[in-house]
Amino acid sequence: MKRFWDIIFSTVTYGAAFFTIAALAGIIISIISQGLPVFEKFGITGMLFGNEWRPVDTPPEFGMYPLIISSLLVTIGTLTVAVPLGLGSAIYISELAGRRTKEVIKPLIELLAGIPSVIYGLVGIVFLSPFLMKVLNIPVGLNLFSASLILGIMVVPIVSTMSEDALNAVPRSLREASYSLGANKFETIFRVVIPAAKSGIIGSFILAFGRAIGETLVVLMVAGGSAQIPDSIFDPVRPMTSAIAAEMGETVVGSMHYSALFGIAVVLFAITFLSNVVTELVFFRKKK
Repeated sequence: MKRFWDIIFSTVTYGAAFFTIAALAGIIISIISQGLPVFEKFGITGMLFGNEWRPVDTPPEFGMYPLIISSLLVTIGTLTVAVPLGLGSAIYISELAGRRTKEVIKPLIELLAGIPSVIYGLVGIVFLSPFLMKVLNIPVGLNLFSASLILGIMVVPIVSTMSEDALNAVPRSLREASYSLGANKFETIFRVVIPAAKSGIIGSFILAFGRAIGETLVVLMVAGGSAQIPDSIFDPVRPMTSAIAAEMGETVVGSMHYSALFGIAVVLFAITFLSNVVTELVFFRKKK
């Protein structure tokens, strides 16, 4: 009887693993097959480095460069907000806060991850955008800066939680050795603990990058939706994810515009896949 249940368990787990791999393969094959026609017609170089995204013009133009640049700029802005806040909170929780303070602050930070994306988007539209227009005297409140700020707050829990885990994994003996040599708390944290946990911390940054560049709803609502290369951080932009979400519902299935949106998905998948591979390599190095 025990042998029977072992076989059942092995079969179920093997089937689950195989299904996951098959699903991933199906997703990859489907987006590549749908996006291939536009690359064949306009060329990879023309698609990736074309400066105009005008899918409804005659003839249409499918230059993804403004969308790619917009995605990267929003992601960089997001990390500019999330990394200092996330790493700073992780250092405070792991190294400085008392037990009761940890029990309050840590759940509050993790609660940010549980708030739906649409709530962040609404906050950006209703509160942040009018505030920026009034304070900074800018014509458009939905722009690169707004999207980066809102998305940065969303990503803080990823950086904070993973960095804190990495800091907590540093052996206490390293801290005690540093104190025994005359180092103070500040020196111990920044010269001993953080360098020892750098693989996990860098991994959190890379994971946050992948999360930020793949976010759809917030950038769709807050980024402004203009397919252009911005001249300043207060210009509206249209990242790749928002272009797909905004245009897919109005596109004729099988058209070149439809294929171009899948072409964006191919580029986006390649970027996120590469970030995940780098993350795995970082954590593999840490384990090794």
